[in-house]
Amino acid sequence: MDIDFALVLVVLVAVCGAIWLLDLLLLKKARNRAIDETRNAHAGSKSEQAMQQELDELAREPIVVEYAKSFFPVLLLVLMLRSFVIEPYQIPTGSMIPTLEVGDFILVNKYAYGLRLPVIGTKIFSVGDPQRGEVMVFIPPHENKYYIKRVIGLPGDRIRYEDNQLYINGEAVPREYVGETSIEFGPQQLPGSLYREEVGGVVHEIQMSNVPLGRDGRTSWIVPDGHYFMMGDNRDNSADSRVWGPASEAKIIGKAVAIWMHKDPGLKLPTFSRNQRIQ
Repeated sequence: MDIDFALVLVVLVAVCGAIWLLDLLLLKKARNRAIDETRNAHAGSKSEQAMQQELDELAREPIVVEYAKSFFPVLLLVLMLRSFVIEPYQIPTGSMIPTLEVGDFILVNKYAYGLRLPVIGTKIFSVGDPQRGEVMVFIPPHENKYYIKRVIGLPGDRIRYEDNQLYINGEAVPREYVGETSIEFGPQQLPGSLYREEVGGVVHEIQMSNVPLGRDGRTSWIVPDGHYFMMGDNRDNSADSRVWGPASEAKIIGKAVAIWMHKDPGLKLPTFSRNQRIQ
C-alpha cells in the first residue's frame, strides 16, 4: 500500500499545532491559576524549598504538550521543504531505463512548475511550464500514485508513434544509434538497441526491443489544453500516455532534477556511483 507522506505530514503538523494552541489558550492558564492559588493558600506554611518543588510540579507541561511543542517546528519545516522546495522519490520500475534505473533515489524540484498546496495540489503561484524533453513526476489519470516519465508533447501538439519512430507535429524526432543492449520484459531478457534521441533540445538515451512485440493500437494523438503527453525512455516496456492518455497540468508534482543515491533491491548497501543530473 502506498503511503501519502504529504497527508501524513499535514495531519501530524495539524495535531501538534492544535495541542500547542490548546495549551497556550487553556491549559497553561489553568496551570498558572493553580500556581497562584497554591502560593496564596500555603504562603508561610511551608518551607521555601518545599513550596518551590510544589510550584514546579504544577508548572510542568503534560508530556503530550511537551512532545507536540518539540515536534511541531521540525515537522512544519519538513512539510514546507517537501511541499515547496525538494521532495525525494525512489524509482520503482524500469520504464525510464536507461536514464533512470530501478532503485535510483532522485530529487524532485517542487517549485519548477509553480507552487502547489500539499495534498490537494492547488497551484497558488505560477513559476514556469513543463518543456519538451524534461523528466516530470506527476499523477496519471488512471491511478492515484506518483509516475515519472519524459515530457514529449505540449498542449496542442500532434504526437505520432509508429514503427518505433516518434513524430511531433509531423516532424520525425532525430535519433542516433548507440549500440546493442538487453531489455528486461517480464521474466524474459530481449535483445534491444540503444539510441540517442533529442526532444526539445534535450539529448537523452532511449532503448527499444529488437524483437517484434506484436502490439497494435492507437498511433497518433492530439494533446488537449492543460495536458502533457508523457513517454518512458524504455519505449517498449513503459505504460504511459500511449496507454492511459495525457497527464493533467493539475496533477503535476515537479521536475526530476538529479539522482542522489542508488540502492538495488534486497539486502544491498546503497551506493552513490550513479549520482548525476537528470537529462
